Amino acid sequence: MRGSDWILLWTLSLLWGGSFLFNELALAGLPPLTVVWGRVGLAALILWGVVRATGAALPPREMWPALLVMGCLNNAVPFTLFVLAQGQITGALASVLNAMTPIFTVLVAHVATSDEKLTPARGLGVLLGFAGVLVMLAHGGMGGTFWALGACLGAAFSYALASVWGRRFRAAGLAPLATAFGQLTASSALMLPIWLAVDRPWALDWPGWEPVMAVVGLASLSSALAYLIFFRILAEAGATAVSLVTFLIPFSAAALGWLVLGERLEPRHWLGLGLILAGLAMIDGRIFRRR
Repeated sequence: MRGSDWILLWTLSLLWGGSFLFNELALAGLPPLTVVWGRVGLAALILWGVVRATGAALPPREMWPALLVMGCLNNAVPFTLFVLAQGQITGALASVLNAMTPIFTVLVAHVATSDEKLTPARGLGVLLGFAGVLVMLAHGGMGGTFWALGACLGAAFSYALASVWGRRFRAAGLAPLATAFGQLTASSALMLPIWLAVDRPWALDWPGWEPVMAVVGLASLSSALAYLIFFRILAEAGATAVSLVTFLIPFSAAALGWLVLGERLEPRHWLGLGLILAGLAMIDGRIFRRR
């Protein structure tokens, strides 16, 4: 990878790691579903502008049912679960559990595909990942409730399902920008009636500018801009290179949480993160390949 690719990769980790910080800032004045719908709705609007400005093709009509499923698995469900969990645990801890996504993906792919089966190295990586979660649960858990831990793991599992489901879009030749726009639009439409029924936004008090700008940051930086950078790295450096962002996000999220909110991870959390990252390294396999 070139130096510019590494800069983009670290930028992407800051944008996605920053989503956990933005969640905490937004939740200080807004209910959870308002935060989630604001994120997906505004991000879809921004990407629609990018599609129009670049002349990119919109998803064909026959792809929208699959995009609705993708929007549910990759946006609506995990975004909602993380926001609910962050009412009980810090964003730094939530980001650590988010690192379980590739480990769950290995298990889902083993069951649901014919060409991505478990190998001994991947199996060891899965075990190391779950060992990391157990270490973080030791001696008082994660600093929050067990349901919050379960919500974060559920979000990571939903991302894993989305990773396998999303294979069909590449096979169908759908452009990545069209996939991103389609899934965000679909998740916005899916969540709109739920948001209106639960949060009744017309009855909410003005939360102040900080929560509102946090939602704008979630949509514009952690969603729309992050997708554009992700696709840029994917095109120039490949899928293997862009997957390295998984290793960087927990550190970016922990650093932002410490700098802005004074959050700190305890030693057992760092040990658990180390085991999860070791598991990811086993699954990735590059460090064991000879040049």
